[in-house]
Amino acid sequence: MTAELGQARAARWWVRGRRIGSIERAGAFVDDVGFALLFPAPRAVVPSLWEAVAGEDEEPFGSGMGTNEQRVWTWKDELPRRSLAWYGAYLGGRGTFLAPELLNALYPAAGDPSDHQSLDLSPAAHEIAKAIAAEPLPSATLRALIGDRSRYQRAITELQRNLLVTTAGVHESGSGWPAALIALTCEQFDVGGRTDHALATERYLDTMLETTPGELGRAFRWPVAQARARLDELVEDGRAAFDGARYQNPAR
Repeated sequence: MTAELGQARAARWWVRGRRIGSIERAGAFVDDVGFALLFPAPRAVVPSLWEAVAGEDEEPFGSGMGTNEQRVWTWKDELPRRSLAWYGAYLGGRGTFLAPELLNALYPAAGDPSDHQSLDLSPAAHEIAKAIAAEPLPSATLRALIGDRSRYQRAITELQRNLLVTTAGVHESGSGWPAALIALTCEQFDVGGRTDHALATERYLDTMLETTPGELGRAFRWPVAQARARLDELVEDGRAAFDGARYQNPAR
């Protein structure tokens, strides 16, 4: 990555300038960038809420649970509860926020509590989806339902990877950390029947400023050929440029 691209991405990803100090601005950040990790990851060059809150030089949890750590840790459950941003294990299997518009463009089903039935999921994933059809349930309750921590974790990750569930606030217990409430995405957001991979591609390039089919494909779990075709469509429409190696946002 060139220094020029790094600086342009820092500006695009809210790393430079006024820090985020409220959940309303956190929601505006996700809405603007489209997708962001909760915390930065070593091999994932994408926006993160942490860097928009704390800056690019501060390490999370370097001195324990400070003010910034408390903010982002609370917002990961509160943003989806308020329907400001979807949250779950998505980009690279890491905690990810998606803006409602991008969520709609990627959501793979009709937007009904029975959406899980149309997808090829494990029995445990189907069981969790059925259990939370009536109301959000604490993660601890769902782990007990499945009866095996590893099987539960695989199932919940599977559901999040398919965008079917999200967090929806927390359940306060008598002692220890509160448990996240798990809800169906279609109950927290207006989704379904509006899959638009062309829009998702445009949003991705708008945020990344430049990319390759491999990077786009890994982000959204698309075959490379599909990602390349989507990017080529943007070039044909004048909404992207191609230099023979990378696709670029012409507005950059």
